[in-house]
Amino acid sequence: MSAKTKIIFIGSLSEPGAEPLRFFADVFDVVEVSDAEEAARRFGEGGFVAILSAEPAVHAEGERSGPDGDARILENLPVGVCLVDAEDRLVWVNARFCQLCGRNDVLAQGFYAALDSPEILGPDFSPLHTALATGEPSTTKLQVREKSFFQLHVSPISGLGTSGAKLVVVVRDITPEVHQQQKLEAIHRAGIELTDLRPDEIFDMTVQERIDLLKSNILHHTQAVLDFNVVEVRLLDQATGQLTPLLAEGLDFEAANRALWARTHDNGVTGFVAATGEGYLCEETREDPLYLQAFAGARSSLTVPLMLHNQVIGTFNVESPLSRAFTNDDLLFLEIYAGNVALALNTLNLLEAQGTAILQRGIEAIHRAVALPIDQILIDTVHVLESYQGYEPPIIDRLKNILRNARDIRQLIHEVGRGLAPGDVIPANVPAPRDFERVRVLVVDSDSEILERAHSILEQRDFVVETARTGAQALAMIRSCLDHAPYKIVITDLYLSDMNAYDLFVQWQTMLPGKVPLALMKGYGYDPGHVAVNCRKAGLHEKALVHRPFLVDQLLQVIETMLEWQKE
Repeated sequence: MSAKTKIIFIGSLSEPGAEPLRFFADVFDVVEVSDAEEAARRFGEGGFVAILSAEPAVHAEGERSGPDGDARILENLPVGVCLVDAEDRLVWVNARFCQLCGRNDVLAQGFYAALDSPEILGPDFSPLHTALATGEPSTTKLQVREKSFFQLHVSPISGLGTSGAKLVVVVRDITPEVHQQQKLEAIHRAGIELTDLRPDEIFDMTVQERIDLLKSNILHHTQAVLDFNVVEVRLLDQATGQLTPLLAEGLDFEAANRALWARTHDNGVTGFVAATGEGYLCEETREDPLYLQAFAGARSSLTVPLMLHNQVIGTFNVESPLSRAFTNDDLLFLEIYAGNVALALNTLNLLEAQGTAILQRGIEAIHRAVALPIDQILIDTVHVLESYQGYEPPIIDRLKNILRNARDIRQLIHEVGRGLAPGDVIPANVPAPRDFERVRVLVVDSDSEILERAHSILEQRDFVVETARTGAQALAMIRSCLDHAPYKIVITDLYLSDMNAYDLFVQWQTMLPGKVPLALMKGYGYDPGHVAVNCRKAGLHEKALVHRPFLVDQLLQVIETMLEWQKE
């Protein structure tokens, strides 16, 4: 919302009768136009709340007195306007302000008392005092009578004839906007909770048990958040085009089990939506030729596609016994929620046959998609954190929270991926290191494929993997966690863009007393700078060398050797 309410004024502010708007020029953004035709055109462009004119009008009997000049202009505004004195008492109010208060006898009352002592939500928790003390406008939000929300714009004034007036307050009812935002947030939370399951909760579940659990969650959130009680979800068979029932609540038996295909004709609204990929609002079932009865007495329906990667994978339908029970806002909310349902269906692997190979590919795809971007977030945050050392503690704490949250996101994805697997997804012929669960490893290389492979190999075996592309980034990452959860091993290429592994090893030695757990990645070519030899002379473990690209069993053996060496 802009700081000022925008108003179109037909005429000139210099004309007689326009005095009130001149007095409130600091509060309203007044755009002058020459005639009604221009006013209508400008109003159609959006952003304005009213069109006003200084033309004479008949005063209502008993009209309240207002500021000097013709107060009828302010009376007709769609926002509440009032004048407040230095003791926060109301000196003058317009009709809309009285409507917002719910009564007319508010003059001489305290501003907040007239509004039934609302809760101030901020950002300014004392807007009247702020405007008086600073001489500058102040804006804040109020919660009134539990479910109403008002936006205040408070400005100090001078030059008004109304005795004692110090402030002008514009009050706008933003309840619909806030309620819409609250509902969007509730839908977002519901979408997260659809698959908010601990791995140990679903580890031993069969496919059907997971389907039943998801169906229960979908129904619960559809009723609790969206307030829809008649619900149908169907999944689309991509090969045949048939829409298979997944969930039906409140539908007649015949409707819930009827055969439907993704076709624009003869398959109801559901088939039409699946075929076109567009949501459909049926306001009156008795007048809609597409509609097929879902239950006796159904009068309106709302149907949206379940979309995943721009492809229709099913449909989501809700019904009501009332005509025109749904709005375009409901269509928007259901489309958003349906997106969460589609993601949940995909996550729980309900769209494909369950199998270890399929799940394994899915887990690897997740790792590839998020591993390196999260690593870059960590690197950038560590860089900023080091740059802000010595600044205010809240800044440092905020940056540390970013680091922690990024790592938590990676851990959550890892746990969900592991929890979805029906059994051990690690190849049986590859030994995993014993007793080193959640070991933290940093891999340093300029090649993205090497970094992705490190994530894929080690995270399958429950290591925590982070990566860097340069020696400077690696040292910053090492410094960031020296005091808590330091890396158990750092694996680096011999030659980085800004330094070689020997330089990295020596600088790390100055930070870490005792054994430095560094392992080198070496290709099959010649080492012209004798980096590996120099590292060994400086104290590197003699077996701390792995091939590049990785040989899985050799990589695991070197890591296990290094970890045992540190414990000696």
